[in-house]
Amino acid sequence: MQNHQFLRREQVLAKLGISKTTLYNLERAGRFPAHFMLTPRCAVWRAEEVDAWMQQRAGASVPSAPAPDVKLRRHAPGRGKRQQAAA
Repeated sequence: MQNHQFLRREQVLAKLGISKTTLYNLERAGRFPAHFMLTPRCAVWRAEEVDAWMQQRAGASVPSAPAPDVKLRRHAPGRGKRQQAAA
């Protein structure tokens, strides 16, 4: 019989170095293994599934995030500082 190891949420976050929100978004999008409830208040992931996901990501090329479009900013680069009126 195979001995399964389970990782709790904080262990998964520490192992991957990502935030709770990123973990939630990846899982919700189906791009990360789904957790299951070990007890009514204890969400866990199978360690071998998390490790396999990490190996898959290590071998795959991930595109960089696009640069922000500064034209969409609501405020000037001064971040809300009032401009001195030329006298």
